[in-house]
Amino acid sequence: MMDPSPAIGPVVLPARPSAGMGLHFTSLPSPYGIGDIGDAALGFLDVLADMKLGVWQFLPTGPTAYGDSPYQPLSAFAGNANLVGLEPLVRAGLLSQAEIDPLRDLPTGHVDYGALIPRKRALLEQAARRFPERADARMKEGFHAFLERHRDAWLGDYALYRILKRHHGERPWYEWPPELARRDPAALQRAREEHATDIGRIEVIQYLFDDQWQRLKTRAGERGVRLFGDMPIYIALDSADAWANREILRVDADGRPSHVAGVPPDYFSEDGQLWGNPLYDWDHHAREGFRWWIERVRHAAQLCDLVRIDHFRGFESYWAVPFGRDTAREGAWEPGPGDALFEAIAAAMGGLPIVAEDLGIITPEVTALRLRHGIPGMVVLQFAVCDPGFDPDAIAPESVCYTGTHDNDTTVGWFLGGRDDTRSEEEIRQTREVALRLSGGRPETIHRDLVRLAFRSPARLAVVPMQDFLGLGSEARMNVPGSTMDNWRWRLDPEALTAAFRAEVAALVQEHGRA
Repeated sequence: MMDPSPAIGPVVLPARPSAGMGLHFTSLPSPYGIGDIGDAALGFLDVLADMKLGVWQFLPTGPTAYGDSPYQPLSAFAGNANLVGLEPLVRAGLLSQAEIDPLRDLPTGHVDYGALIPRKRALLEQAARRFPERADARMKEGFHAFLERHRDAWLGDYALYRILKRHHGERPWYEWPPELARRDPAALQRAREEHATDIGRIEVIQYLFDDQWQRLKTRAGERGVRLFGDMPIYIALDSADAWANREILRVDADGRPSHVAGVPPDYFSEDGQLWGNPLYDWDHHAREGFRWWIERVRHAAQLCDLVRIDHFRGFESYWAVPFGRDTAREGAWEPGPGDALFEAIAAAMGGLPIVAEDLGIITPEVTALRLRHGIPGMVVLQFAVCDPGFDPDAIAPESVCYTGTHDNDTTVGWFLGGRDDTRSEEEIRQTREVALRLSGGRPETIHRDLVRLAFRSPARLAVVPMQDFLGLGSEARMNVPGSTMDNWRWRLDPEALTAAFRAEVAALVQEHGRA
């Protein structure tokens, strides 16, 4: 049984030209080792308002696992406990200041996940243990309402999955004893009874995430900032969703996939990208009226005002790689669900609150699918300027224009040819010439010149990563696609957020009528 929440109306791009910032919560300044959705995020809303920015885009907020990638979450519905703010828990009496102060010793220039996760988990579990006795009436009432809404939908399976995973040395569910891996009802009931206390603590921590998120969303509305979330198209094989709903995937009873997801060689990687996620059984989804997808999008739309769906082209056709291959080179295109999926979501929700990540190998069929359903697409200037026929004035108004995304180098790094750049010297030289010609800028100000190019485009929404507003180099890159080392760790230096910097960005936004 999925979330029975009521349908919501359509959510579209801002009605007038607007500007936004791309910055994930983990990168926010905070004294406790990682940015969070508590005080760090609430304070940053004031920064965005000072800059006249009306949209805040961030990465997926699900619980991460190996590699710390937000695009391989352990659940499509749960929140990442690492993002729970600690200061609100101190004010609620669930933790003390002395207990959280040791986290101040963690590095401030990047997220040290290896050091952070066990220490933060211990603090959150301490807060959960104290919750029954110390939480006030508002929080207790909110917790019970949270359980009523979500326990049968996804929370019960997620909490049990996380406890069983921990009990089995964090091994994936398909390596658990067969009766648990295959979800024998009697075995699951015994596990729920045996681990009831620990399951309850996981549920409390998820409530704490939700409670802080609701405060963030309310404050964002008060400050005139729309939250722009991100949804991976695929789910991880080792996830609560795959364990509890394997019928929606092309896997056997033991969790072995026949084919996995990826993309063929493109401008991100010469071997393509082998993501390894199990593929969906779209025939099963169609027979169920796409119920699981409807509830997934509904859940995301209740958290955010806009939701970007990663790898949109996979809904028209997707790259299927036989399981066990070393790269994504060996694969084939297979048809996706197409119109039927979006018709079902729109009928259930009254609209489609999504933006399509339509990058990569985009065929006319993919574009036609997006346009038939009125779904805005993306334009990334770092890619677009490499197209000889690119005309910034021809960007569709119903689109989101970026200088770059989390998968790109920073604009400065891209312009100079950063350490992970696979382009030849000649390609880099040609790109520089085109970027300078189209932006009318200079090498030393290319980051600001590309921001101006995005802002003066016809796109109703222009989003710029914080790194590009600041003019940072490749050292501030968030992710290198195809790699698993040192990604997702960059953090913003709070000293960069000077009054002069905020005023400079605000002036740039107002200059282009996007305030």
